[in-house]
This record gives sequence, C-alpha cells and structure tokens, in this order.
Amino acid sequence: MSLKPRRSMLFMPGSNPRALEKARTLPADGLIFDLEDSVAPERKAQARQAVVEALRDARAGAYGTREIVVRVNGLDTPWGAADAAALVDGGAAALLFPKIRSPQDVDAACAAMADAPPGLRLWAMIETAGGVLEAGAISARGPASRLSAFVLGLNDLARETRVEPGPARANLTPWILHCALAARAHGLDLFDSVYNDFSDAEGFAAECAQARALGFDGKTLIHPAQIAPCNAAFAPSAQEIAWAVKVAGAFDLPDNADKGAVSIDGRMVERLHIEPARRLLELAEAIAAIQGSASA
Repeated sequence: MSLKPRRSMLFMPGSNPRALEKARTLPADGLIFDLEDSVAPERKAQARQAVVEALRDARAGAYGTREIVVRVNGLDTPWGAADAAALVDGGAAALLFPKIRSPQDVDAACAAMADAPPGLRLWAMIETAGGVLEAGAISARGPASRLSAFVLGLNDLARETRVEPGPARANLTPWILHCALAARAHGLDLFDSVYNDFSDAEGFAAECAQARALGFDGKTLIHPAQIAPCNAAFAPSAQEIAWAVKVAGAFDLPDNADKGAVSIDGRMVERLHIEPARRLLELAEAIAAIQGSASA
C-alpha cells in the first residue's frame, strides 16, 4: 500500500526516555523524535544517543507501524553535523532539519545525508521569514533530492516577524497558503504547525479542520491528548468515502466510457475528480489497515 497515513505527527523530546518509551503505545501515525527545541544544550549528546537506541528498537518492531522522523539540530549549530552523522543510517524514515531558509540550506542538508540509504528522506521546517519567501525555490529542490515534505513552524515565524496570528490564524493564512502552493507545485507533503494550548480541545479541533481545508496531509502535535482528535479530523468521513466510491467508479461504467463529465446525484463530476477520489479511498484503506493492526 503506497499511501502512508500521516494525520498525526507527535513531537517527543529525545532527552526524555519515559516519553520515548510511552510513544510505543500511542496511536499517532508518526513520531518526531526531537533533538532541537525541546532539548537543553547540555543534554544534546545524551538525547542523540537515546534516539539512536530508540531507532534500534524501532527496527526491531518496538514502535509498530508508526513512522519515525528525527528533528536534528541545525547545521549552523554545534550539534547539527554530529546529529546527521549519527542518524543517517539509523533507520528513521526522514530527518527533519529546522529553519530551512534557502535552496542552499537544502543542499547542505542533503550533503550531510550523503552516506544515508536512498530511502532516507529530508523534511524541511519552514519557520522563518526567509523560508517563506523562498518556499518555491526550496520546494523546487524536491524532485532531484531527498526533500519530500514541508513542516510549518508558525511559532518561530510569528516570533521573528512580530506578527500576531489573530483569530483562526487569519494574519498568517496568506503565508500558510503560499507554502502550501509551493509544496504542492513540486509534489511535497505538507504538515501543519503545532497547537500550543493542548487543554483547548475546541480550538485545536477548529485548527485541525482549517488545516485539512487548506490541504495539509496532517498536523504536528505536542501532547498525546491531541492524537485522537487529530486522527479523526484528517480521516475521510463515511460520507466522503461513499461519495468517492461513486466518483471513482462512475467512468468505469460502459455508458460513461467516452464522457468527460457525468452527473452523479445531481452534481456534475469531471474526469479530473477521479484521482482525488481514488486517493481518498486509498487513504481510508490505509487507515483501516492501521486500526486493524492496532486491534489485533
């Protein structure tokens, strides 16, 4: 099954062994072992070794189907190069590099991953004014490099620009859409920023709904309590699945074989709608497989 659900990507501090252990049982689609913001400078080396060991456990099946990504420190810090060297062959699905500001930053990250297996991907955090301005040029590196995803970091972006997000992130939405457009132009996956107030269930649900409407594949999280509502928000509903089944099969009917558009339940559907319908059904199937595995 080629499509991997990535509805919920939970940050876990690499310096917290209990958190890394607990992550084995959490229903997140993916885990981001963090060596950057959540780790104090004096604990960077210890956290790196803990993550190396956690990845060894992951290769042995300790984390089940969860996708494992590691956020390393920036290459312009005292720890970034050592992080990359220790982790390029550790078995992670991707290394997440912070504060990618330019195509040259992508090139530098790829160079740091030169000895990695071909399947190791590069994810880029877009969290600076420069990164947003250069989002198109950054994403253009994707097809010919390891770059495969953008992760938005709106906390850092708001801090640097001194822009207040405003209700429903209205003041940041133009930048969010700019990054979404850049990512999709070159086939990158796209993950929304974290929601800081994990006690605000209503606000979190609203932001998940907004992120899905803006085309995100999933959302990064900071607390286990956010996993279930996030998974629900980014999963196809029963109504969406039923509609996708109709759309995906409409043009297989003999009467519609030579038609560019057909009417389904009073709505006009064109052939261009087949691909997103099939993708939605593939996602629903992949989610069902994960749920079946978890309950087995």
